[in-house]
Amino acid sequence: MPWTQVTDPLHHIALSAGIAFVPILVIFYFLIIKKAPGHIASLLTLLSAVLIVLLIYRMPFTLIASSALNGALYGLFPICWIILNALFLFNLTVKSGQFEIIKNFMASVTPDRRLQALLIAFSFGAFLEGTGGFGAPVAISASILIGLGFDPLYAAGICLIANTSPVPFGSIGTATIMASKVSDIPEMAVSQMIGRTLPILSLILPMYLSVIMCGWNKSKQIMPAIFTAGFTFAFVQWYSSNYLGPYLPDVLAGIATIFALMVLLKYWKPKENWRFDHEPPQTIDTVLHHSSGEVLRAWSPFIVMSLFVIAWGIPSIKTALNHLGFIKFDIPGLKDTIYKSDGNLLAIKPFEINYLSATGTAVLLADLVCIPVIGLSFGEGWIVFKQTLRQLIIPAITVSSVLAFAFVANYSGMSTSIAKALASTGTLFPFFSPILGWLGVFLTGSDTSSNALFCKLQSTTADAIGVHPVVTVAANASGGVAGKMISPQSIAIAAASVGLTGKEHHLFRFTIKHSFIMLIILSIITLLQAYVFKWLIPVY
Repeated sequence: MPWTQVTDPLHHIALSAGIAFVPILVIFYFLIIKKAPGHIASLLTLLSAVLIVLLIYRMPFTLIASSALNGALYGLFPICWIILNALFLFNLTVKSGQFEIIKNFMASVTPDRRLQALLIAFSFGAFLEGTGGFGAPVAISASILIGLGFDPLYAAGICLIANTSPVPFGSIGTATIMASKVSDIPEMAVSQMIGRTLPILSLILPMYLSVIMCGWNKSKQIMPAIFTAGFTFAFVQWYSSNYLGPYLPDVLAGIATIFALMVLLKYWKPKENWRFDHEPPQTIDTVLHHSSGEVLRAWSPFIVMSLFVIAWGIPSIKTALNHLGFIKFDIPGLKDTIYKSDGNLLAIKPFEINYLSATGTAVLLADLVCIPVIGLSFGEGWIVFKQTLRQLIIPAITVSSVLAFAFVANYSGMSTSIAKALASTGTLFPFFSPILGWLGVFLTGSDTSSNALFCKLQSTTADAIGVHPVVTVAANASGGVAGKMISPQSIAIAAASVGLTGKEHHLFRFTIKHSFIMLIILSIITLLQAYVFKWLIPVY
């Protein structure tokens, strides 16, 4: 039965937005105050959203159930499919003993925890974000840090915070491409505008990460490395996004920063190697005991994975794989059923299982290629895969319930209620534009999904108040980076990767204040771009 969204059910947009915000308060309450496990908090959030949509928005229960099913399936595929195979890759390196070589190699570069965070969480994590995204960078980087001896909470928290400025260009620029498609603004212009915002954050992020770990005084001791990492990443991110497009900023900036730090550390070392106070004695030898070939073999799973993912991102290859294997079907009850408040049909795409062209499949194939390379049999690989499956059962529940909530919020009009309330702020709207992106990523765990949800609203609202729409569209993508570190989906992935499943509230409390700090910085930058530094706006 057809149903029309009601975006202002209480006939006062502020009140309607307030009631729509309740499920978000629920997840904040249960994660921060009640310290509930992530999957419990997410399920309760979904339940609260269902009740509000049923009783206040008057959405039929069958549509609610279909919307939740659509979101839950999307959580399982492609998101959990990527996470599963990325963690499988890491677990294979541990099982084969290759990770011990990686640890020895990293310790030989530097045993300093601050510098290891810059190399792995910031630089290598950005490279992984550019090639794959969808939680894999945090999962892999945090796993490496904890293997090197990091405190689990700091390993996960630092990787979540570091995985901010690369996000809009993740997965070969998927989020930026989505922003362009939804807003009808040229892809290059959106890329350029984002590339004139996020490098500011990239420049300060290495210092920010170090201060979180050890404070200002200890951070000054590694200022050459901080400057090298921040400047190199920011410059390459700016250049590639402004002159090459949205596809490779993360890949190129990540590689360039790793290389720059390696060169620096060959000629410069901090006066003292800093470690966490509560760490056990150093157990990893700081003298490299492996040949270049052995080191290359140990890193080969990640190199092969990157090559596969980059290849899978090439449009012609993706098209060919989709032609060979692709399943598409409509979620029961959703097709041509929901109308927006303006009377237009809400476009709900069929659920797609691109099982050959999916990024997770590329990672799985890399896993299979690497099993014999790193010295394991396929029987041993199968045992590791089953262990990885068991490891992700609880996180999969969290991810699926969060995405179910997000789809219910989007299809019912709850998200639009919040967006309209923010849009009513008039000339102050550019300040709130990043907040919409932050909210979208918090809800969905994906900057791509957030851009799909809000970029059209960003564009039309900017036009209405006389602001260049590319500013607010880019702000949606940029603001989303601050929401990534507190998204329940991201929290669940990070917690699972360091053995903190069931203790997600500790991680949430660790990252929440940093999320708001970065969000305020991005909001101020956007406001200045809209009205003061208009020369930064690309011409197209």
